[in-house]
Amino acid sequence: MKNSKYYLSLILSFIALSASAEADENSKFLTFLEDEWQYELRQSPVYATAMGVKGYETLWRDNSLEAIEARRSHNKDTVEALKGFEKENLSKANQLNLRLFTDLAKKEVEIDQFNRHLLPFNHRGGIQLAHEDAENLPFKNSQDYRFWIERLKNLDRRINQTILLAKLGIKKGYKAPKVLMNRVDRQIDLQSRDTVNQNPFFKIFINLPDSISEEEKTAIRTEAKEVIEEVVIPSYRQLGKYFKEEYLPQSRNTVGLYDTPEGRKLYEALARSFTTTQLSPKEIHQIGLDEVKRIRSEMETVIKQLEFEGSFKDFLTFLREDEQFYYKTSEELFEGYLAVSKRIDPELVKLFGNLPRTPYGLRAIPEESAPDTTTAYYMSPSPDGLRAGYYYVNLYKPETRPKFEMEVLSVHEAVPGHHLQIALAMEMEEMPMFRRVSPYTAFVEGWGLYSESLGYDLGLYKDPYSKFGQLTYDMWRAVRLVVDTGMHYYEWDRQKAIDFFLDNAGKSELDIINEIDRYIVMPGQALAYKIGQMKFSSLKEKTKIELGANYDVRDFHDVVLSHGALPLSELDLIIEGYIDENEMNCLFNLID
Repeated sequence: MKNSKYYLSLILSFIALSASAEADENSKFLTFLEDEWQYELRQSPVYATAMGVKGYETLWRDNSLEAIEARRSHNKDTVEALKGFEKENLSKANQLNLRLFTDLAKKEVEIDQFNRHLLPFNHRGGIQLAHEDAENLPFKNSQDYRFWIERLKNLDRRINQTILLAKLGIKKGYKAPKVLMNRVDRQIDLQSRDTVNQNPFFKIFINLPDSISEEEKTAIRTEAKEVIEEVVIPSYRQLGKYFKEEYLPQSRNTVGLYDTPEGRKLYEALARSFTTTQLSPKEIHQIGLDEVKRIRSEMETVIKQLEFEGSFKDFLTFLREDEQFYYKTSEELFEGYLAVSKRIDPELVKLFGNLPRTPYGLRAIPEESAPDTTTAYYMSPSPDGLRAGYYYVNLYKPETRPKFEMEVLSVHEAVPGHHLQIALAMEMEEMPMFRRVSPYTAFVEGWGLYSESLGYDLGLYKDPYSKFGQLTYDMWRAVRLVVDTGMHYYEWDRQKAIDFFLDNAGKSELDIINEIDRYIVMPGQALAYKIGQMKFSSLKEKTKIELGANYDVRDFHDVVLSHGALPLSELDLIIEGYIDENEMNCLFNLID
C-alpha cells in the first residue's frame, strides 16, 4: 500500500511538473510573440499609428542603410530564437503559432538577400505619395493634426534616405522599368508645385472637424502651410531634380524581374511565398492558360444567350465602347457603388453564421493616385475598433468603369470578401497580433476571389451582362497567372502582356494597362488570387461530397474563417479536422 501511495505521489508530481513546464513554455512563447509585434511597430511608425498604437505619431520608417542592416540581422536572430522553443510543451494553438511564425521569419530572411530596398520607387505607393498615409490615420482632434504636422517636419529625412537608396541601387545594377518611373515622375511633380492650398499634403487640413475651435483651426492651417512651404515642397523639388536628372535616364526599357540581379531566383521565391505552395512559375503559367481556356468557354455561352452577332473580340469592344454600360459622372458612379453595397449587406446571413461587428464604409481613391492605380482596393480596420474598414473605389474617368463590374467588385473588396474576412480576423482577440493581421495573400485574396462566386447565392448577377462581369473578373485573375509569369520569368514585354489581357477579358484598356503596370511593380503578388480561390473551391467541393446531407455552407464558411488567414497547407488541415469531427459526431448520434 505504501509503495502504491509512493508511486501515485510520483505520478502526480510528474503531472504537476509537466503542467508547470507547459505553462512556462506557453507563457515564454507568447511573450516572445508580443515582443516581436512591438518590434514591428517600432520599425513601422505610420502603421503603428494606423493601428491605434500611441507613441509613434511623429515618426516615419527609418530606411537608412544602418536600419535596414539591423532589420536583416534581427530577422536572422528571430529564426534562431524560434528553434529554442520546445514544441511538445506548447498548446495545440501555440504549436500552430510556432509553425506560422517560423515560416514567416524564414521567408523574411530568404527575401532579404535579394536587396529589394535598392528599388525604392513605386508608382502605387512610396515617398511621392506619402500624403496618402493620412488616409490610414485617425484624425479626431487638434492633437492628431499637430502630430501629422510634426511628422511632415521629418519628411525631408525620409526623402534623403530614398535618394541614397536609389543611388546605391543604380550603382549595383538595380534599375527600375522606365514606363513605371514616368508615372512616378508625374507624381513627384504634383508634390513640387508652389501653390500650397492645392498641395496634396494640405487637403487634410481643409475640412477640420467641428470639435476643433475656429481659432485652433486657423492656427493648425497656418502651421501646416508653413511646414508644407518650408519643408515639404523644397524636399520634393530636391527629389524631383535627382529623379529627372539621374534616376529616370538610367531606368531600363525591360519590365520583368528577370532583368535585375538574381531576378529569376527572386521571382521563384516570391511565387512560393505569395501562393504558400511549392508551385514553380512554369507550373503556375500553365494553370493560368488552362483556366483562361475554361472561363473563355463559359463567357462564350453567355454571349450566345445574349444573341450577340459578332466575334468574342467584337463583344469585348461592344462592352468597352457602348455608353449604356457607363455612368457619365464620378458622382453617379459613387452612388452606384453605394447602392450595390446596400443590397448585399442584408443577404449575408444566408451564407455565414458569424459576421464581424466592425462596420465598413465607401471612399473614393485619392485623385493624385487614381489615374495610376486599379479599380478599387480595401483598407482594413484598426484592431482597437476605432477605425472602420474602407472600400475604396476609383472614380477617375467614369466612362471607363463599367456598371456590369460593380456587383462582383463590391463582393470582392467589401462583403463577403475582404471586409468580412479581415474584420473577423481583427476581432479574434485571443490570437497573437501577427495572426490577426496575417499577411498570407493566397488566403486573403483567394478568399476575395472565391467570394465573387458567392454573389449568385446573394441574389446578384441576375443580368447577363453582370454575369459576364463576374466571369470577366474570374478571367482577369486567370490572365494574371499568365502575364505575371510571362513578364517576370518568360521575358514577355509589356505590350505582349497588355495584348493577351485585351484579347481575353472585357475590362477597359485603361484598367488593363494599370493592372499590367501593377504586376510589373509587385512581382508574384498577382499569383496568389487564383491559386487561393482554387483551393477554397476544391475544399468546399470536398466537404460537400464527404459530409453529404450534413453539409452546411454556413458552417463551412465559419470554419474556414475561424483561424484568420493561413497558408493553404494549414487550411487543408483545418478542413480535414472539420470533416473528421463532423463524421465522428454523426457516428455518435447513430449510436445514441
